[in-house]
Amino acid sequence: MLTLIAAQRVPMRAAPTYLPLILLPLALFGIFFHWQILDVTNIGWLLRGSDNGENALGLHAWLHDPSPGFLRTALLGAPEGTGLLFTDSNPLLAVLAFPLRGILPADTQLIGWWILACLFLQVLFAWLLLRRHAPNGLALWCGVLLLAALPTLFNRFVHVNLMAHWLILWALWRFDDPERSASNRGWAALIAITALIHSYLLVMVGAIWASAMLERLWKDRAAAPRLIVQGLAMIAMVAAIAWSLGVFEPHRPSGNYGAFAMPLDALWNPGVDTYSTFLPAIEQRPGRGFEGFQYLGLGLLILLPGAAIAVRRLPRPAPDASGSLARYSWLLPALIVLTLLAISTYPDFAGRMLPRWQLPQDVADALDAVRASGRLFWPVAYVAVLAALRIAFRLPERMAGLALLAVTMVQIADLAPMARAIRSQTIEAGIAPRYLRTPAPEWDRLIERAHGIAFIPAEVTKDLGLFQEIAWRAAKAQVAVRSVYVARASPQSAARQEQETARFRAGEIVPGRLYILIDGEPIPPPLIDKVRPLDGITIAFEPVVNPSSSPR
Repeated sequence: MLTLIAAQRVPMRAAPTYLPLILLPLALFGIFFHWQILDVTNIGWLLRGSDNGENALGLHAWLHDPSPGFLRTALLGAPEGTGLLFTDSNPLLAVLAFPLRGILPADTQLIGWWILACLFLQVLFAWLLLRRHAPNGLALWCGVLLLAALPTLFNRFVHVNLMAHWLILWALWRFDDPERSASNRGWAALIAITALIHSYLLVMVGAIWASAMLERLWKDRAAAPRLIVQGLAMIAMVAAIAWSLGVFEPHRPSGNYGAFAMPLDALWNPGVDTYSTFLPAIEQRPGRGFEGFQYLGLGLLILLPGAAIAVRRLPRPAPDASGSLARYSWLLPALIVLTLLAISTYPDFAGRMLPRWQLPQDVADALDAVRASGRLFWPVAYVAVLAALRIAFRLPERMAGLALLAVTMVQIADLAPMARAIRSQTIEAGIAPRYLRTPAPEWDRLIERAHGIAFIPAEVTKDLGLFQEIAWRAAKAQVAVRSVYVARASPQSAARQEQETARFRAGEIVPGRLYILIDGEPIPPPLIDKVRPLDGITIAFEPVVNPSSSPR
């Protein structure tokens, strides 16, 4: 905050413009997270049944796989294998890390560094969007903080791929300039990178790109043939990336589109008691409070209506002027569609169900790809905040800086408990043992002797923390685990795991395969003599008579 005040005292051109680009991301990281998560060998805080644990596990297995596929590993969900995309891992990060696998420690996690990188890029693109419009340094850096640090960004900490909100800001930065917006070359790079990070972000960025192409087509109809060819090429590129990631492989539809939608009161309802200093939290129904979380913070809830009132009284730039927001009207169709998808046909308000509209089954199945639809409102929120800041920049210079400073102070005060609550979730990084559930050294010796590991029942979500610890040890030993937790289940893999569970319950086990019993699984009478506890976990293991006869 001292940097922001200092910027007010120095003329805009003489201000130390680039210093906050370094200090602000570092400050946000230190406020919301423990620095120990940057230790790449610090894995204990991750293997606790979280999505981040799955993220780290998928990359870990791929880096240790002796014969890895393209962004696919056979060490999880063997023998079919698993694409990294469906383990909640980050395919882009995997591509960057793979050339370094020979020098990376055996126990490597990159979650902390990904978070830090996302914060740096978030601040950078917020600055790029605002720097040409701010009347002074104070207004600029208050605006950057307000735009870069939306509560929805930090709420995604438990699934860090989705902390790449900078992709949305990057798309808006491209859209903001007519020349950049018209060039598909730059859009291609952005969309390719987005496709390698997360499909939901791809939908959001794709909506902004489609809006840019719609504007260009309307204003330059002679370019229609070229734009159509470029658009088809872009779609083909995305399809090729999706194919390489296994998206087109058969998957079971979840059938629950709308279960994770955005409640109608999400913008002003923190949903969690510890997420706001000033506003009361009304508990949302299960599935809505997290995926549908869209709380803006009291500072922005003051800024948005204030800007809406002020815009009628402030001078309005010419439609083609740099400060004009007229071009953003081309985003309205996409933002309306994203909002409708986010709310879905199953609306809620203040934790209560409103009337529902049943979708045809074919439509519901088609929307299964965006079943966590509440996320899709993110671009709408960013555009609203960006527009409000640009309007505030039209105030007299001193008034703009002081007004945004006041809004920023309210926002910081309101979100302080949210920062403490999120930071507490990484406290284990400084104190946690590596393996909380499986501390015995015997696990490593047992896993190295095994020719595969199976969980009974195969639904490892019943004890995901245990699965992650054992699967982590197994991947390091290059021993395949036959079970896996994935975002989209393969019918073939699911059927095979059900058959293996049925055979175990009938008293049949495969020699050399280590069986882990979870969820109170009863021991079949024929196997009573072949099971034993280890760290309180029931296991079954029958050594292979001829160890060379069974592949690992």
